[in-house]
Amino acid sequence: MLATALGSPAAFGQSQFAFVRGNAFEAKVKADGGTELLRLLVERLGGGAEAAAVAAVPDLTAAGPEGRAARTALALREATAAGSWTLLDHPMLALEVAGSPAYLEPDAVVVHPDGTWTVVEIKSFPMIDSSADAAKVGAAARQSAVYVLALERVAAMTEGAEVGHRVLLVCPKDFSNLPTASVVDVRKQRAVTSRQLTRLTRVEDIADALPEGTTFDPGCSAEELGTAVESVPAAYAPECLAACELAFHCRAKARAEGAVEALGRSVRGELGGLTTVAGVLAAAAGKEGDPADPTVAALRRAAALRAEALAGVDGGVPCH
Repeated sequence: MLATALGSPAAFGQSQFAFVRGNAFEAKVKADGGTELLRLLVERLGGGAEAAAVAAVPDLTAAGPEGRAARTALALREATAAGSWTLLDHPMLALEVAGSPAYLEPDAVVVHPDGTWTVVEIKSFPMIDSSADAAKVGAAARQSAVYVLALERVAAMTEGAEVGHRVLLVCPKDFSNLPTASVVDVRKQRAVTSRQLTRLTRVEDIADALPEGTTFDPGCSAEELGTAVESVPAAYAPECLAACELAFHCRAKARAEGAVEALGRSVRGELGGLTTVAGVLAAAAGKEGDPADPTVAALRRAAALRAEALAGVDGGVPCH
């Protein structure tokens, strides 16, 4: 709503077809008490265990996200104490983010008879010849790492429980609708996410730093909302487009200012102290910047090579 009021509505999200297809595939994976899901889990994780024909599937219904999180924690403790295969379908987990609770909903969590908890992430992108798109797998690993962190909070208060750092990623096999699976180790992503969470500024601290009377009420004018949003520092990157409803607003602002952040985090990192596109072009043209600066020297070298290549094309000389 805030992005729409600012004139930059978020346009991301799954198509209705993809949404329906994803739900149908997830239902297929979890059908019959999770028999196929448990088979894939035992097959991929090994350990000599044998899956039960049907896992227990506790009812996780409760009022509100806080109630569902409490019900999920209770179900995890009961399943661990029972020592049997249990499938938690869309459990609710709580994780503190910048001093405020955030509620997370994994596709599934499986409790093993030995007390291990395994996160299951079900995706609709295909796994062709046992390999899936690396970028999509990476995104799934980062998402699952957050679930692992949230589960660890519950496991710390549950006797005999241990959260596995190997996540089961379930996808369609090749071009069919048959499920296949791969194990993804998320220890690295978990460590990175944990460090990032400890460095986040608390919501209370951000609110205390805002000017008196600041409001983010979508009913305000676009000018008032724009001023309010700009009072909170933001670090735009193209990756924001996949997750933040204000990404289009921040992108327009970054482009208007000529900020190099609009080109991506990797480009921003390579350019060092050069923060604007105009500054980068001026440095490459030799109009600004210290020639001893490695970044400036690299830009001028690249500009010279480009000029040489264009001269070769214009003169009919083949470029190598």
